[in-house]
Amino acid sequence: MHILLIEDDLDLGRALQSALRVEGLSSEWRRRALDAPQAVDAGAFDCVLLDLALPDGSGLDLLLRWRRDGMQVPVIIITARSAVADRLAGLDGGADDFVVKPFATEELVARIRAVLRRAAHQASERWTVGALVVEPRSRRVTRDGVPLALSPREFQILLELAREPGAVLAKGQLAQRLAPLGEAMDFSALEVHISNLRRKVGADAIQTVRGVGYLLVP
Repeated sequence: MHILLIEDDLDLGRALQSALRVEGLSSEWRRRALDAPQAVDAGAFDCVLLDLALPDGSGLDLLLRWRRDGMQVPVIIITARSAVADRLAGLDGGADDFVVKPFATEELVARIRAVLRRAAHQASERWTVGALVVEPRSRRVTRDGVPLALSPREFQILLELAREPGAVLAKGQLAQRLAPLGEAMDFSALEVHISNLRRKVGADAIQTVRGVGYLLVP
């Protein structure tokens, strides 16, 4: 999972990136509203951590513009503002959660996982897709109750497909999500991983949409 962090405080930004890394989450850090992406693509980021008080503008203005432009990526506001009016403004503006500073990084990571579960339409840490059960935190997968031995890359591919079962994930988008901080995976290597994954989860579980990408059968 890849997180966009928009926070101007140096100490907090470093601490958050370190905590995310420990949890297996990659991240990109921006300190100003001007440096934030004009559009946040769901293919590039899984969640946004957004400070309201930025040195060159308002995080809430960023959020309102993103939502107005149709951005669907979950957003968690992180701010020192604790007034009810601020919370309501953030939630009404399109935030998925609101965390007041100071906070425990463990709580923030738990909230990230919660909003990602909601985005994936899953009620718990066990994502059920047909005969498959995917547990993102423990990196465990079972089929009909039988544990599957997946490589780290195979698990990552399955997790990306399981975020929206039945929806086609473009091959280029999947390749980029597997290497968010570097060069996208070569398509031939991706096809090999998909082939190996199919043998383990069942050939009928992953469909290829020719010329587009792949989908996990719900």
